[in-house]
Amino acid sequence: MFYLYILYSDNSDKYYIGYTNDYERRFHEHNHSDRTTFTSKHRPWILKVVFECGEIEIEAIHLERFIKKQKSRKLLERLIDGEALTGILAQLVRVPYVRD
Repeated sequence: MFYLYILYSDNSDKYYIGYTNDYERRFHEHNHSDRTTFTSKHRPWILKVVFECGEIEIEAIHLERFIKKQKSRKLLERLIDGEALTGILAQLVRVPYVRD
């Protein structure tokens, strides 16, 4: 199963979106990796929401790219708040026990 996740940095007031097949491992890496990356500069991160994207990785990649291309903080906040989604985003299934 592939997942789409949204992180939030309270220190930087920034969101980050990514996809993975293991969101718990990935969340830990964003907060603890020794590599210098975008996310390492804005720690600590809070895991705001996780969505199941299905079994096919390319579908998760397409969803992640679609959301990133929107360049919309409001869209990310709508996803986090659980608002009804339409179009390509309607296929997202929220992982219910992940919440800050």
